[in-house]
Parts: sequence; structure tokens; C-alpha cells
Amino acid sequence: MVIIIKDNNYLIPIDLDNPLDLINVNLLDLIDQKIQIIKSLKPLSDELKQKIFNEFLEEYVYNTNAIENSPLTLEQTKLVLNNDEILDNIDYEFYLDAIGNKQAFLYMNELLNDNLEIDLKTIKHLHYFVLQSNKMNAGIFRKLPVSILNASHQPVQPYLIEPKLEQLLEQYFNSSDHIIKKIAKFHLEFESIHPFIDGNGRTGRLLINYQLIKNGYYPIDIKFVNRDLYYQAFDDYHKKNDLTTMTNLIANYELLRLNFYIRILKENSL
Repeated sequence: MVIIIKDNNYLIPIDLDNPLDLINVNLLDLIDQKIQIIKSLKPLSDELKQKIFNEFLEEYVYNTNAIENSPLTLEQTKLVLNNDEILDNIDYEFYLDAIGNKQAFLYMNELLNDNLEIDLKTIKHLHYFVLQSNKMNAGIFRKLPVSILNASHQPVQPYLIEPKLEQLLEQYFNSSDHIIKKIAKFHLEFESIHPFIDGNGRTGRLLINYQLIKNGYYPIDIKFVNRDLYYQAFDDYHKKNDLTTMTNLIANYELLRLNFYIRILKENSL
């Protein structure tokens, strides 16, 4: 990937398949500049906004489930989401995972429309939709200790889950860091707590988007093809107390989304 620098400004390709090569100290400032550009442009029609949202949701559901080893392809995911189609030779569990993550995202939007902040109740409710393939444990903090194979960090004991989450929420709301850095730290810590028996990653990635949208940014879709880098971000945090990898991961995906919107907005203002 070639990044051109002109007059000290980064000229970043709009149609970027993998934005993760771009790492620079001014990335967060650049994102905020892009947000201001979007605010200055004529809004999209409701019809086009809905089309863009539907396409984003399809890819988001595919990728967030693929990261957790769902065998559904993007095309199969689209069939499930748009036609409520149960596919041959695919376990019903994966069908429910796709439907559940769509419902979770739509429910998240309802909460955002009501201007609600994240709390323990919100986290449980979002998880309830995410884990439709395991309703016995959906929306319930785990009661048993768990161990993650080959991980550099192990989850907290069950009795520490609620106090640790309360502490994490307090730190998040009180931090003066840039919001994307705050979100990166929150995600790393949330996954480290591992509050649920299953569905933590999908719930955590949903919370990333909750926090982005709540603060005036755009939702992102962490791609399955970047799963190794995503996991590396956790290793960097746990082994070196370094959240740079996760911050840059989220920031670059946000920048990619903003560039997409700027292009669409400009095309539709002609």
C-alpha cells in the first residue's frame, strides 16, 4: 500500500481493503478532522443510509462470527439474515449465531436512540441477543471459573466479574484520553475479564460500536482476515501493557469507514 504525503497531510486511499498498514502518531487527530468533513457535507437520503447500514450489518455479522470460527461464508450469512433461510449442512447453532448478532446490533441501535450509556444491565441484554445458540447462558454472567488455552492472561474468578466490570466502566467514563484510546482499553480489559461463559468476543466487539456511535463516530467491522492481528493486540497488552496495537486497529478501521462515507457523501452531493 502506498501512502502519499502532500503538504504534511496524509492522502489515504479511500477503497482500502486492509487499512492496518497505516500507523502514525496523528491518526486520532486525522479521524476527528474527517468527522468534521462529514458534518459539513449534505446528509444522505434515508433510503441510501438504510442500504449502507444493511450492507454493513451483513459484513459485520459475518466477520464477528467468523472470528469465533463460524463456518458461514459471507453469502451464506446474507441468506440467513435476509431470507431467514436455514441452510443445509450447517449446524443450527451457526444459524442462530447469525440471527442473534443481527438482533443484538438492532437492539444496540434502539438503546443508542434512547441515549443510554453502557452499564451492567446493557451488557447483559446485548449478550442475551448475541448468544441465541445457548439461551441457558444468554445474558448471565458466568458462575464457573474458566481457562483460555495458550493465553497470556487468564479470566478473573466469577465473584470478581461484577466489581471488575463496575471498575472498568468507572475508569472508562472518567478517563480524559481520546475516545478511541478509551474504547481500545475498555475492549482489552472487558475481554480479559471474560464475564460470560461464551460470546465474550462478539459482545465486546458490539460494545466497541456502541461506544463509537455514542460518541459521534461510525461503527466498524473488524475483518476475519485480520484476526491474527486482533489477537496480537491482546498479547501486546497482557505481556507489555501496550494498547497501541488495539488502538491502531480500531482507529484504522474507523478511518476506513470515514473515508467511505466521505466518498459517498461527495458523490451524492453532485
